[in-house]
Amino acid sequence: MSTVQEIEAAVPQLTRAELEQFRNWFEEYLEERLELTDDVQAKLDQSRHEIAAGDYTTRQP
Repeated sequence: MSTVQEIEAAVPQLTRAELEQFRNWFEEYLEERLELTDDVQAKLDQSRHEIAAGDYTTRQP
């Protein structure tokens, strides 16, 4: 059995809290490993700063 298959088999057994914890970890893991250009990283940093400052709007579908 491959590691991916083991993960796929384990995920359905997680509780909701564990799934959320896994999702948060995995998102951070991916973010740290994705190669972003300096321009994209700067835009992400700016967006995070604006959100933290409450300077944003939301769209309703």
